Amino acid sequence: MSDVRFIEKLLDGVEIDWKALGKVVTTITAPSKVKKEVYRATGKTPIIDQGKCFIAGYTDENISPVKSDEYIVFGDHSEHIKYVDFSFVQGADGLKILKSTINNTKYIYYAFQNFYQKELSYKRHWSTAKETLMPIPPLNIQIEIVRILDTFTTHTAELTAELTAREKQYNYYRDQLLTFEDGQVEWKTLGEIGEFIRGNGIQKKDFVETGFPAIHYGQIFTRYGLSADKTFTYISDELSKKSRIADKNNLLIATTSENDTDLLKPVAWLGEKAAISGDMLLFRHNQNVKYLAYYFQTEAFQKQKIKYITGEKVRRVSGGNLERMTIPIPHLAEQARTVDILDKFDALTNSISEGLPREIKLRQQQYEYYRDLLLSFPKSETTA
Repeated sequence: MSDVRFIEKLLDGVEIDWKALGKVVTTITAPSKVKKEVYRATGKTPIIDQGKCFIAGYTDENISPVKSDEYIVFGDHSEHIKYVDFSFVQGADGLKILKSTINNTKYIYYAFQNFYQKELSYKRHWSTAKETLMPIPPLNIQIEIVRILDTFTTHTAELTAELTAREKQYNYYRDQLLTFEDGQVEWKTLGEIGEFIRGNGIQKKDFVETGFPAIHYGQIFTRYGLSADKTFTYISDELSKKSRIADKNNLLIATTSENDTDLLKPVAWLGEKAAISGDMLLFRHNQNVKYLAYYFQTEAFQKQKIKYITGEKVRRVSGGNLERMTIPIPHLAEQARTVDILDKFDALTNSISEGLPREIKLRQQQYEYYRDLLLSFPKSETTA
């Protein structure tokens, strides 16, 4: 690649400093925050939170935004890293808004993306993230690296915008399929259609290379999608005998989170037996488990759960309150038909092997390859 060779020429004889992220940024405190329930699809001021979407929503509330400037935004729980160069309102908690103390904020953003090692666990990560070492070349080198990487990200951003529009369309049709007129279906509480059983006794330190399949509640946020038939981790057979065990077609639900959005995230368990940790429930029932998982994602269910949330810093919904929540129960044949339709929408939207998602994945891999190549500066013995 000619741009890489050009950078190599620019670097000839240049000494590179390596610094921790925390030494080249300051943390900005947002003047105000908004909760998830006030997010809107349109509005005058964009909302940035720690979720996957670049812009989480909009607000028309008369509150002070973060002033327009260049920022790096880090999700303290989610580990998502964003570059923001406009005025915005912070959404919910768990956000670190960073301002570079050197001239090129976007270079620091690219370097942070490249060198930060995600922990993929549900906790606060800033204490580790701020120690991320990154090379700090002269400003003219930073500018050239940003120019090259911007060419990759522009095309990826265009594809991602199209995919985001498709995801909104999918969410709309999902909610339409799962909206029923009065008298069209029977509504029941979750307590009427099944039984909640709380997990227990599994911690991350209990994981072993091979053994009995096990799921920790934090993994529901970071490693699982709507359904799964295999676990990523295992515990000893001995510990499994003391643990709560999920069976095929149980719905697994995370009942603790530090934000309302993730709370009650479901996984339709399609595998054989698996042990579950505390801070999650398994739901035994006689319905279509994927139908239940899809309904948990709807806007109607998300609005319903708000009134049952307790806690300040740690947000929870108890099993007793879950039992009170209502859900439409069509015939099993209708549930299966709905799931079949939504699975097809989901595959088109999320599958890495089809259409836009696959193209975005390939472009992202290409971008990451060249980002790594462009930022592969030698370390001195003291830095190493």
